[in-house]
Amino acid sequence: MASLSFIIGIIGNIISILVFTSPIKTFWQVVKKKSTENYKSTPYITTLLSTSLWTFYGLLNPDGLLVTTVNGAGTVLQFIYVTLFLVYAPQDKKVKTAKLFALLNVGFLGLVIAVTFLAVPGRVRLTVVGILCAGLTIGMYASPLSVMRIVIKTKSVEYMPFFLSFFLFLNGGIWSVYAALVKDFYIGVPNAVGFVLGSIQLIIYAIYNKKSISKKSLEMMEEEGSAHLVKENEMGAFEDYEEANVKIRNLHKGSSLPKPSVNRQYSFQRILKTLSLSPYERHPSWPYEEDVGKGEKNHS
Repeated sequence: MASLSFIIGIIGNIISILVFTSPIKTFWQVVKKKSTENYKSTPYITTLLSTSLWTFYGLLNPDGLLVTTVNGAGTVLQFIYVTLFLVYAPQDKKVKTAKLFALLNVGFLGLVIAVTFLAVPGRVRLTVVGILCAGLTIGMYASPLSVMRIVIKTKSVEYMPFFLSFFLFLNGGIWSVYAALVKDFYIGVPNAVGFVLGSIQLIIYAIYNKKSISKKSLEMMEEEGSAHLVKENEMGAFEDYEEANVKIRNLHKGSSLPKPSVNRQYSFQRILKTLSLSPYERHPSWPYEEDVGKGEKNHS
C-alpha cells in the first residue's frame, strides 16, 4: 500500500509540474517582447502563496515528502514568473504587483509561519496549515468558473485552453487517489473538488467545441461564397472593361460611326455655307427694310 501511494505521488508530481510549467510559453513571449502586455500578475502571486503554504505543510507532515517536492518546485517556478512580471510590466502594474507580492507572499505567509510556531500547539499546527492550504487550493480550482461562464455565454471555447483544463482534471484526480491512500483529508477534499470542476470543464469544452467547429465551418463557407461572388463580379467587370476597350478602338478606327446619308451631308454643307456668308449676303433686304422703317417713323 505504501509503495502504491508512492507511485501515485510520483505521477502526481509529474502532472503538477506540467501544470506549473504551462505558463513558460507565455513568459517566453513576455521576455521576447519585453512587455507583459495585458497579462495579470494575480494568478501567479496567488499560486505562489498556495505552493509556498503547501511546501510548509509538507515540511510539517512527517509523511509529506512528495507534497514538499512538487510544491517546492512549483514555488520556484511561480517566483520566477512573478520576478519576470516585475521586470517587464509597465510602471503602474509593476507597483501593484510589488504591493500584492509584499502583502500575500511576504506579509501573510510570514504571519502564518510565525503564528504557527509561536501561538499554535504542535499537534494543531498541521490542522491549521492544512485548512489554509485546502481553502487556497479550492479557490485555485474554482478560478476557471468565470471562464466557463464566458464559454456558455459566447458558445465558444476560444477562452478555455484545453490542455490546462485537462491537466487540472488529471491533477485533481491523481492527488485525490493519493490522499485516499495516505488518508490525508486536507489533500483529498480540495483535489476532489478540483477533479469535479475539471470534469465539468471538459464536458463544457466537448459540448461547445463542436458548436465552435460548426460555426467556423459555416463562416468558412460564407467566406468562400463571398469570394466566389467577388470573383464573378470581377470577371464581369473585366468583360465589360474589355468590351468598352473594343468600342473605343473601333471609335478610333471610325468603324463604329455610321456613315452620314446624302441628305445629312447636304444639310450640313448648307449650314456651313450660311455661317460663312456676311450679314448682307444672308439677308439682302435687311438694309432696305431698316431704311423703310426709319422713313415711316420720320413721316409720322
